[in-house]
Amino acid sequence: MALISRGFIALVLIVASVTPSYAVLVGTKGNLYPIKEKDAAVEIEERIAAVDWKKVMDPKKFQAEAEAFRPEGMRKLPAARVTKTRIVDMTYTLEHDIPDGKGGVLYPAGFTFNPLDYMQYPSTLIAIDATSKAQVAWFQKSPYAKDLNVKLMLTDGSAMQFTEKYDMEVGYADGMILKRFQLKAVPSIIKQNKNMMEIREVAVHGF
Repeated sequence: MALISRGFIALVLIVASVTPSYAVLVGTKGNLYPIKEKDAAVEIEERIAAVDWKKVMDPKKFQAEAEAFRPEGMRKLPAARVTKTRIVDMTYTLEHDIPDGKGGVLYPAGFTFNPLDYMQYPSTLIAIDATSKAQVAWFQKSPYAKDLNVKLMLTDGSAMQFTEKYDMEVGYADGMILKRFQLKAVPSIIKQNKNMMEIREVAVHGF
């Protein structure tokens, strides 16, 4: 609701700014005085000049904040003790109506469907704990490290540090991903198997 309100206010301001103003000149009444307020442009320049930009743009501070960032719901998972495969049903029940854009409802709340009945997910997802040297070494020595069809996700550790060290894109397994794929241990290899998702937990030894 807050977003809608701000958007509506912004729309009103935009409309007001472009609407022609029709004023009637009625002459001068009363005394006139010079405007004492600062020019807006001058005030903005003064405020900009007063900012300590070296402190604001401190690269060390930015680096530290970026390395410390973690998405909501992210949590550390235990290391897989045994290698095993399980199947996860991706069937989902809508919590809210999906409008059809014409004032009606395309899919009502409570509607249940499996997205994999209608689509193919071509990529393989791999989730690891980047704070585990054994799991990182396993991934680096696996064929997945050079497979462009593989998307790596971290359940713990810094994505920025990992990217800088290994020169590869990496994301986070946030709370929604953990829930939807029912991840319980890492490393986990996630790929589509017919209209289900296959989760293979790998016990890492000898790394």
